[in-house]
Amino acid sequence: MQDKRFGTDKSALDTRFDAQRIAFSPIVFQATRLLCKTGLLAAVETKGLDGATAEEAAETSGVSVYGARVLLECGLSADLVAWKNDRFTITKLGSFVLHDQMTAVNMAFVHDVCYLGMFRLEEAIKDGAPAGLEVFGQWKTVYEALSKLPEPVRESWLEFDHFYSDAAFPAALKAVLARSPRTLLDIGGNTGKWTLQCLTRSPELRVTLLDLPGQIEMAMKNLAARGLESRVTPCPLDVLDADAPFPGPFDAVWMSQFLVCFSEDQVLSILRRAARSVGPGGRVFILDTFWDRQRFDAAAYCIMNTSPYFTTIANGNSRMYRTEDILTLARKAGLVLDGQHDRLGIYHTLLELVPG
Repeated sequence: MQDKRFGTDKSALDTRFDAQRIAFSPIVFQATRLLCKTGLLAAVETKGLDGATAEEAAETSGVSVYGARVLLECGLSADLVAWKNDRFTITKLGSFVLHDQMTAVNMAFVHDVCYLGMFRLEEAIKDGAPAGLEVFGQWKTVYEALSKLPEPVRESWLEFDHFYSDAAFPAALKAVLARSPRTLLDIGGNTGKWTLQCLTRSPELRVTLLDLPGQIEMAMKNLAARGLESRVTPCPLDVLDADAPFPGPFDAVWMSQFLVCFSEDQVLSILRRAARSVGPGGRVFILDTFWDRQRFDAAAYCIMNTSPYFTTIANGNSRMYRTEDILTLARKAGLVLDGQHDRLGIYHTLLELVPG
């Protein structure tokens, strides 16, 4: 019997099954990761429609027969493989998990960066501090730790960060350079990828790179390797110091996947200082993945489920925002929306703000 209160046509039996998927999802995640890492899923795929026995997949991958059976049967429950005539064949979902880059990046990020620390989500919610970050060391935020995180944690963090921003950069760069800025403040420059693209595309442009000292050092090394350091002014600064003004004036102030790293009060402080850094005719550009601007359910799902990472690992007080969350804070900071570009890359929105 269906319950119309919940606006769904699913039966109670199907809904209970969905609930069990959630209950066992950490186990299924780890088994799926190992099916890929050990080569078991690939071993099944190579057998095509004929499929492979657990013994054959074990021999190809080097996993024990026992281990192959455990993992493949878990994969069967997750629809990664199918079972017929005592043989496993790969499914469409299994093939996607095995080959899709977005899935690989997300799984590495969840496993390497989030998994151990996420056990302390309840504590982080209660205390407003990233309790799970302690699995890597004693820091107040992950941003202080970024240049010192062990591998593969640091690599997975950077790949996750860059995977989502890199696809949007070409279209965002076109929009920014259409305003012909001569000076740009890159707030939260990270590894210097955005600054590098700006300087490469616009020979007249000069950039001031603002970030924590560890990130500034990392970015300047990358820019020096391309011979571009002479057009960059490093500005080591902790944006959480509300009394620390940003330099200026600039034709463009840039923030990419940055404001989600801070609480609403901190975002307001950053935007107020960014507004004061804008010169005559200049503007503030904000590039981010707002969950309410997504075309695909999968994108919104990934974005919403990134918020607990910020709670438990990153800083304890930020989250993935809706567009209006940021625009409301921008108005309080004295900035008004003057342009909006959706679907840059696949996931991003670029906001153009001007003092007003």
